Amino acid sequence: MADLHSPRARLVQILETPEKEIDLGEAALVIAAEEQPGLDPYPWLDRLDELGDRLRSRVRGLRGELDRLGRLNRFLFGEEGLRGNFEDYYDPRNSYLNHVLDRRLGIPITLAVVCLEVGRRAGVPLEGVGFPGHFLLRLTDHPEVLIDPFDRGRLLTRSDCEELLARLTRGSVEFEPSLLRPAGPRQMIQRMLNNLRGIYQQRGEVERVVSVLDRLLLLDPTDSEPVRDRGLLQVRWGDPESGAADLESYLAAEPLAPDYDEVARILAEARRGMRYLH
Repeated sequence: MADLHSPRARLVQILETPEKEIDLGEAALVIAAEEQPGLDPYPWLDRLDELGDRLRSRVRGLRGELDRLGRLNRFLFGEEGLRGNFEDYYDPRNSYLNHVLDRRLGIPITLAVVCLEVGRRAGVPLEGVGFPGHFLLRLTDHPEVLIDPFDRGRLLTRSDCEELLARLTRGSVEFEPSLLRPAGPRQMIQRMLNNLRGIYQQRGEVERVVSVLDRLLLLDPTDSEPVRDRGLLQVRWGDPESGAADLESYLAAEPLAPDYDEVARILAEARRGMRYLH
């Protein structure tokens, strides 16, 4: 029987919430709690409340959105010392919101969560922007005002974004305005999970990669890519029977996939190995 108080069960409850009502701070902390057994999210939610209360007192009386944004930047990136971890970008702690709040170090997506949640509490409305390879923010009522939370809240022009994209993709992706569309809470949760997935893959932590894939499929059970990747991992290093079932599901869902023949070959090998074991 599933533990109804587990981080995974709480994530399921959060994902069943209407999009506009999702508490992104809690979602990020629930993700972190599954990686750190025993972590209690609530003291860290209290920390976000406390930061929001302090910022609210600083923006009181300011009417201009740019003035309020400037005060948020000075508070979080100046007074509080929040900054991007340029020195060790792939440290998993950069993806755990409790560590981001404690160390004041993070990657673009988790720093964006801090800004969004503190801003929401203080009346500085921000939106996420799912820019390729580097999550950004923008003012809700002034979408042309773009913010880089990884670079101490630096304001970006469209030209800055074009240069950033060229650097991140080595010119392989052409800039278009749609890259600056807002990203909702579910997209941000997916991005946080995909960042963890990449970190764990790089570190060879297979069980943790599978755990992330499980949660990605909670977000979108129809997404065949996580099913395929989970199947490949389990066939090779984990649970061959479950892995074979995933690969069968992938092949049934994606009969025209470019890797269909390769996945079918791996599935056939897995079945032969399972017959040998039994």
